[in-house]
Amino acid sequence: MGRSYRSRPRRLADKLKAIRLQLGMTQAQMVKALAVKDEPLRPASISGYELGQREPPLLVLLRYARLGGCTMEQLVDDKIRWP
Repeated sequence: MGRSYRSRPRRLADKLKAIRLQLGMTQAQMVKALAVKDEPLRPASISGYELGQREPPLLVLLRYARLGGCTMEQLVDDKIRWP
């Protein structure tokens, strides 16, 4: 079976980086702040999210939203301007 491809949010990477910078954290500090059980994160994971090379799992995305004081919809919907 092949993978079905879906469109990806174009601004997600920028929004995730904006959250980290707004919090004044390094990528290593962000790993600790996100701390999702059973989702091993490394600074390289954060870098991949911020460069748009990878998408965070849903629970990690939820933690980003909570840390950034926004909704998940604001993060993934390119039509919503945030921040």
